[in-house]
Amino acid sequence: MSPLARYLVINLIQIGFLLVFAPLLQGVLTRIEEIIQGKHGPSIFQPYYDIWKLFGKDEIVSEESSWVFRFAPLIEFAMPIFVVMLIPALTAYPLFFAFAGDMIAVGFLFAASGFFVALAAMDTGNVYGGIGASRTRMVGFLAEPVFMVAFFTLSYVANSTIPYVVNASWAVSWAAMLQPAHLLVIVAFLLLVLADEKRLPVDNPAGKAETAMIGHSKNLEYSGTGAALMKWGGAMKFMTVLIVFLNVIITPWGLAATTHWSDVFFAIPKVLWKMFLFLLVLAVIETTLAKLRLFRISEFLASAFVICLLAMGVRLVGMG
Repeated sequence: MSPLARYLVINLIQIGFLLVFAPLLQGVLTRIEEIIQGKHGPSIFQPYYDIWKLFGKDEIVSEESSWVFRFAPLIEFAMPIFVVMLIPALTAYPLFFAFAGDMIAVGFLFAASGFFVALAAMDTGNVYGGIGASRTRMVGFLAEPVFMVAFFTLSYVANSTIPYVVNASWAVSWAAMLQPAHLLVIVAFLLLVLADEKRLPVDNPAGKAETAMIGHSKNLEYSGTGAALMKWGGAMKFMTVLIVFLNVIITPWGLAATTHWSDVFFAIPKVLWKMFLFLLVLAVIETTLAKLRLFRISEFLASAFVICLLAMGVRLVGMG
């Protein structure tokens, strides 16, 4: 097999890795949170059952909705697949589409998906969908400038915006990985992950009260195939954000260093183990912190902005 064909096949393996294991991460996170709260909770495979059940149900679409409502689930499902082809999900070396876009392009793809989903939430005129969309856009309005500053800070610290090059800059030595500017960028991105994935200490992703949800209230009007795609796409987006945070920003540990099939397939349990450890941390943060008021989100994200500026200052003066 030629190197180009091998890289294409490995890209397909990364897409399959995302499609297969994304619902599992959601199930594991929910199960860990239930255990911490002293509850029995559903099985870790419950998201698979839910998606399969939704695909088998009829889809009801409001007559007042437009093409935006019908195409938003497809966009939500497809965007993470495009993103995973640009980032190091299983390999430490660049693949066929590695230089087709940088980290700014990754953020743009996620923002475009969120924009269409927010429009679809308001398309049917449902009150709770509009509330969820407006709250999501408020968080996005505050988080997106911080994301831009965080990406600029990361590129300044790693001297590149290409995910594979940023990933390789931490693999040089432990000193490069533990430099103060890098550690500050990790803290800032952790805060942004909590905000972007609606796990900020103001939302309740596991709840069913419409007025208490930010993320889930946008999907209340979907049923059948549309609801399945939205649920599956949301799980894949969560997994791709974890891949960017863990494989690109924190450490390249566990990724395949060669194109041998054994190295590529052995990277799957290693990356999943790294994600499982982070899910433990995320579950503890989400279940132990008291919920904040809605309008204190700006203070939460402002702290990430200040940390990014501090990281640039540390890098500028040459500390580390």
